[in-house]
Amino acid sequence: MAASMAAQVATRGLGVAASQHLLLNRLKCNWLNPKRWLNLQEYQSKRLMQEYGVAVQRFFVADTASEAFEAAKRLDAKEIVLKAQILAGGRGKGVFDSGLKGGVHLTKDPAVVGELAHKMLGFHLTTKQTPKDGVKVKTVMVAEALDISRETYFAILMDRSCNGPVMVGSPQGGVDIEEVAATTPELIFKEVIDIFEGVQDAQAVRMAANLGFKGPLQRQAADQIKRLYDLFLKVDATQVEVNPLGETPEGQVVCFDAKINFDDNAEFRQKAVFAMDDMTESDPTEMEAAKWDLKYIGLDGNIACFVNGAGLAMATCDIIDLHGGKPANFLDLGGGVKERQVYEAFKLLTADPKVEAILVNIFGGIVNCAIIANGITKACRELELKVPLVVRLEGTNVHEAKRILSESGLPITAADNLDDAAQKAVAAIKK
Repeated sequence: MAASMAAQVATRGLGVAASQHLLLNRLKCNWLNPKRWLNLQEYQSKRLMQEYGVAVQRFFVADTASEAFEAAKRLDAKEIVLKAQILAGGRGKGVFDSGLKGGVHLTKDPAVVGELAHKMLGFHLTTKQTPKDGVKVKTVMVAEALDISRETYFAILMDRSCNGPVMVGSPQGGVDIEEVAATTPELIFKEVIDIFEGVQDAQAVRMAANLGFKGPLQRQAADQIKRLYDLFLKVDATQVEVNPLGETPEGQVVCFDAKINFDDNAEFRQKAVFAMDDMTESDPTEMEAAKWDLKYIGLDGNIACFVNGAGLAMATCDIIDLHGGKPANFLDLGGGVKERQVYEAFKLLTADPKVEAILVNIFGGIVNCAIIANGITKACRELELKVPLVVRLEGTNVHEAKRILSESGLPITAADNLDDAAQKAVAAIKK
């Protein structure tokens, strides 16, 4: 039961990270998690790649049907692919509320591009990964469609066990790479990169050969690998995954689709990259939490969790579940918390109509428990808290914190430990 709750939090919080983490486990790699995901649309990632000389399809971006039509004419391509730009996967099998089926279409006629864009832009696209009402499409990408004669998989990622970046590749691309790792592990190749020396020519050529590139294509693929590593390094990425890295019948090596994950700790020197962050599809509550440096993930239960530290937050969710309750959220205050953050956290929690009780679980190492206590009392009074509140505090300045709470005159239930707190929170709902 506890494991399932932790898995639910991890899946909501890490998105595509979960699948990549499984792959790395099979490859005996330890992936470094960034704090959160920077949301870039497909065209933004491809623009970044273009800047570093990585070969991608020619493309334009359009916000109106007429712009899409003109872009298709300017491409002057044998075949054109039109892609709705949303962050969710499964676009090709999605459905628009305009009646159009599919968020990805191929055509040879620029006029058709305009007609299709007219049925995409301003309408909601629903896929297996979007909310049930779908996501409004505001932008489309009009790209040159290229034939692919062969698909491979290539990624660069940070690996704790290697103390730096590694390259991972397979001649089996365009498919679920986890399945390849599980069924044919001999088709997964790994190269450790010396962070000081970078990707050496011999390494790049060897990886290109392992991916199945031959003759002039091998050198071309090796060059693309080195350019991808340059991108990885220069934008402070934690992962660059290309699937597929393909070859065309005309003898080109092209990155057809890519995911780039960034190190949030490098935001101060990657301002141009982080300025592209597309928050339009993010949960409004999560966005509001981020303004106050709070990590919030909504769940489907009725006991709100107010915790410092991701590990403690997951443990709190698990123990609530163990005692028959259901957590309403995952909220991590972090370390250097201030009184205003506590107040804003309570505003977020009490705004959720599902919340029937709040459990505060703080272990004050860096955090001063007295700051938490003052924030709690201020929030309870100003927000006129209507649901039961259970508080467990431990650590720095805890005696002062307990005095503040006990002398507040507020209906706050104190708990001695996490188990006691979870039981009292569950019991408060059942009364």
